Amino acid sequence: MFHSLHRSPLVCRARSTLSRVTYLRLRSLATTTIRGFLMGAADIVPGVSGGTIALITGIYDELIASITAAAHTLPRLARGDFSGFITSVKKLNWSFLLPLLGGMLVAIAVLSSLIENLLIDHPEAMAGLFLGLILASIVLASDLVSGWSMSTIAAALGVAVIAFWLLGFQKGPLTDPPLWAWIIAGAIAICAMVLPGISGSFLLLVMGMYAPVLAAVHDREFGKLLVFVVGIVVGLAVFSNLLNNLLKQFRDLTLAALIGLMIGSIRVLWPWPQGVGLITDDETQAFRGTGLSWPADGEPVGLPIVLAVVAFVAVLGIAHLATPSETAPHKQS
Repeated sequence: MFHSLHRSPLVCRARSTLSRVTYLRLRSLATTTIRGFLMGAADIVPGVSGGTIALITGIYDELIASITAAAHTLPRLARGDFSGFITSVKKLNWSFLLPLLGGMLVAIAVLSSLIENLLIDHPEAMAGLFLGLILASIVLASDLVSGWSMSTIAAALGVAVIAFWLLGFQKGPLTDPPLWAWIIAGAIAICAMVLPGISGSFLLLVMGMYAPVLAAVHDREFGKLLVFVVGIVVGLAVFSNLLNNLLKQFRDLTLAALIGLMIGSIRVLWPWPQGVGLITDDETQAFRGTGLSWPADGEPVGLPIVLAVVAFVAVLGIAHLATPSETAPHKQS
């Protein structure tokens, strides 16, 4: 009797349904983790942002909703409403957030040391690679603007010119930055999690905090990293709603301004800056100087150009592989 019940069509269908549900859950967990890994890898290098990866892999809307919901829990905690805070935290989409954050942390832990060493040993080549990533991000972000007009073109060109000019005053990485600089860096870098097309690592590079943060991850300086995380939490609470509203109310202008920022940022990542391209001085540094010049005798020329082209084509290829059902809805969000 039990044997016949075990083999009954009803039990078989139930098992088949259960197996399919388990399979779908595991597949969702795996794909979200992989997307998180790609976002973490993108956030390490000053080129493609984690927000751009979220967009082209079809999870941008869910990411925005999750970040905004998480930001809404923080005021309850600040007011001392612990029961409301716990209730709000329980309502967060943890089945999405945990594998996503896990994948990002794994990417940062695994790749930070590799990228740090490459920055020291091959500064021109890495600059070329990052330059290709930014050029691809500009193309991707420009496709997100629903309609280019005189106002959006003016916003992009205006921000590009201002950014290009201001970045001429960028003097390179900070040496032993104070704790408040870590908080500000974390607060500003988290913006890249919300806005597609802008790299948090690039913002750190502009502020001179890219090398210190990368070195802190590599050297396991948890005190500094904790202060940096505090800045991320502060930025999440302060900026997430603002940036979300800007995208909803002034999407095209906001994206146009970001595109202009990326165009102006090319000055920082030009592979052959005037003066020394990289300084080490017993601790990891980043690209130094924003004066523009041509390659000097003996400087590598072909490799930076090749890597720029490869990075450009690779990022656009990944975006092209995203199915229309994933990317189309997000363009209008």
